Amino acid sequence: MIHTLDLILPLEASEDEAAWLAAAAKQLGLPPSRVNGVRLLKHSLDARQRAVKVQLRLEVAVDEVFPQEVAPVWSAPPLPANAKTIVIVGCGPAGMFAALRCLELGLKPVVLERGKDASARRFDLAPILRQGTVIEDSNYCFGEGGAGTFSDGKLYTRATKRGPVARVYEILVAHGAPPQIMTDAHPHIGSNLLPNVVKAMRASILEGGGEVRFQTKVVDLITSGGTLLGVVTADGAEIIGDAVILATGHSARDIYRLLAAKEVLLERKPFAVGVRIEHPQPFIDAEQYHLRKDEPRHDLLPAARYAVATKIDDRGVHSFCMCPGGFIVPASTENDEVVVNGMSLARRDSPFANSGLVVTVEPEDTDSFAAEHGVLSGIGYQKALEVAAKQAGGGGQVAPGQRVTDFLAGRISADLPAMSYFPGGNPAPLHEIMPRGIVDRMRAGLKLFDRKIRGYAGKEALLLGFETRTSSPVRIPRRDDTLEHPGMKGLFPCGEGAGYAGGIVSAALDGMRVAEAVV
Repeated sequence: MIHTLDLILPLEASEDEAAWLAAAAKQLGLPPSRVNGVRLLKHSLDARQRAVKVQLRLEVAVDEVFPQEVAPVWSAPPLPANAKTIVIVGCGPAGMFAALRCLELGLKPVVLERGKDASARRFDLAPILRQGTVIEDSNYCFGEGGAGTFSDGKLYTRATKRGPVARVYEILVAHGAPPQIMTDAHPHIGSNLLPNVVKAMRASILEGGGEVRFQTKVVDLITSGGTLLGVVTADGAEIIGDAVILATGHSARDIYRLLAAKEVLLERKPFAVGVRIEHPQPFIDAEQYHLRKDEPRHDLLPAARYAVATKIDDRGVHSFCMCPGGFIVPASTENDEVVVNGMSLARRDSPFANSGLVVTVEPEDTDSFAAEHGVLSGIGYQKALEVAAKQAGGGGQVAPGQRVTDFLAGRISADLPAMSYFPGGNPAPLHEIMPRGIVDRMRAGLKLFDRKIRGYAGKEALLLGFETRTSSPVRIPRRDDTLEHPGMKGLFPCGEGAGYAGGIVSAALDGMRVAEAVV
């Protein structure tokens, strides 16, 4: 008989399968000889007390053996000769998972990506890091795999439909992701591993009969009588399809402008802006794992993470995309701006921990930009902050920075602490550059968070500006039943850029859902 058990073990025993078996037998009230095997379903830490515990969910085989475990695979039937063509704009997680699902359903995906493939894209990160020059269609945001490819690969999601979420993990593992993502409570691939995963996914799309075209930027729509027939690319090519899935991500601002110019219905939506906050990782470890002064983190413990959130004057203030053992990276897509984001490698062994620290922006907060930008007022709001960051940074991708203590006191920092951000920082009055509503709420939030994590607002804490690309400030509406745009037949808005996702997993889920809706 197969049982499912939840166990709590001391940290030192958490990696020992013999200890799992003995604990499982004890909980079932059976002699260990009757337990023929255990399999891990979920692994999570409980660090609320000084003695860290590990929570395990196990399958336990009693009086029988497990059937042989089969590694996840992905496959699709051969495409029929009359397969419909689905144009997918964007090769991020929404676009790639939509393409794979199309193939499973007998549809031919043609994926159009403005950026380069993951291998070529990697070389285009050097100019932005070293010379401060943005290659505007190939950077941390644009290219194969989307923004997540070179900015962390965190897979944590609040999606509650565990079956579909598990399927996303299975597809990633089938394409080379570490099997641990199937069992970790906060799965993470890492920016050093994810490029090979997305390249393997592209190979599956091609082998299944689909197409993936890089450096293919969409600049116009082909419409007739309220129906979207296809798209026009920058080289003048017209690509016709039976439907168009728009999965461009939250930074393809030219696509929003194109849709607005074509009078395609768009909506303003809430988003968040703020800064990256960075601390020494040993400080976060000590606080989260209750370590004594100078006590090192246990070898079995990962770099500690945190999450903080509150609401101040009807606006959320919270951490975002926390990167333990990570790096702050430049996420600009144009050369007149500075944007920061976070990432980490699979090992998460950087001496720094960083997170977005952001405040919710409601549509009415961007009204001062509406006269110039209309429904795209949120983009105007973001861009103004990004340009101000460029000017305050002083050149290239140098970011404006401030110690938290100085931000709270309203003074420019005399110097900045050591940081993970390769282009470097320049002391600047972030409290004067950001809107007053953001500054006041962030100051109040920092004081509250310092009570939860003592020293969070201390002198070694660094703020770098600005974190503006948390999500899209624009929603491309779609019908609840068909997921098709209500005013343009054949247009299927999808993923984070359309306002329906907030990370790799939710974007992948939405991509698969939209592909099914196209059928």
